[in-house]
Amino acid sequence: MELLSQMLQLLFSGLTLGAIYALIAVGFVVIYNVTGILNFAQGEFAMLGALISISFVNMNVPLWLAVILSIIIVAAIGGIFERTAIHTARKSSVTTLIIITIGVSIALRGLAILIWGTQVQTLPSFTDNTPINILDAVLLPQNIWAVGISIVILIIMMYFFNFTFVGKSLTACVVNPFAARLMGINPEKMSLLAVIVSAGIGALAGSVIAPISGATYDMGMMLGIKAFVAAVIGGLTNAPAAIAGAFLIGIIEAFTEGLWSSGLKDVVTFSMLLLILFIKPEGLFAKASGKRV
Repeated sequence: MELLSQMLQLLFSGLTLGAIYALIAVGFVVIYNVTGILNFAQGEFAMLGALISISFVNMNVPLWLAVILSIIIVAAIGGIFERTAIHTARKSSVTTLIIITIGVSIALRGLAILIWGTQVQTLPSFTDNTPINILDAVLLPQNIWAVGISIVILIIMMYFFNFTFVGKSLTACVVNPFAARLMGINPEKMSLLAVIVSAGIGALAGSVIAPISGATYDMGMMLGIKAFVAAVIGGLTNAPAAIAGAFLIGIIEAFTEGLWSSGLKDVVTFSMLLLILFIKPEGLFAKASGKRV
């Protein structure tokens, strides 16, 4: 019974980690599929979302409104980032564009440390956080929020890209940009929309994780790296594959930390990334998840 409760506890932790990675990984997938760029500032969108939400709550703004405002502000920051950095350098090589996103990531961390400092800051839980006991394993309501929100975002993304005009326009830019232009679709505007959407989702991810682990100026770097690894392992070509990869990474990390050593979880994660790149570079779940995005 004790072993069962331990396994269940690690599973709960893994699902929570996976949910956070999933929300950020979706941002990677959306931008990559529209622009062909890996946005390494995606983790910083989560960091900004968390810290901005905390700032609003400290000003006595209701929590739900603080989260919504942070999503709007970070989405606007994403739009400015796309217009000033990505759009102006759109004819540069992919390598140059990726380096630009890394530079923006560093700049956002520097700005965050100037505004919020280095102290860990916390955000209240979305609802009463009284622990729920399941077979002697503890599940926090905020963890349920994290998993539930990631599933809802997946459903919304699938509906958006498959059943709405704007979503299909984004997909068209992925499949054939030239044909999309002939049909009156502007890939540059779609790129702007993709970055705004991914920034907003990143901000939501930060607001979800802040009540669980707190928020700091440098939290986005590791979150972004792990989400990128999850997206690559699952499949960068569509959101369901990336989310599946995120939950897989979260569960593996939780079990590695709980049964082995916390210092080895990163080793296991990145070793798995290298293995997948050698064996199946398109991602474990790319074919099973159907069409792109």
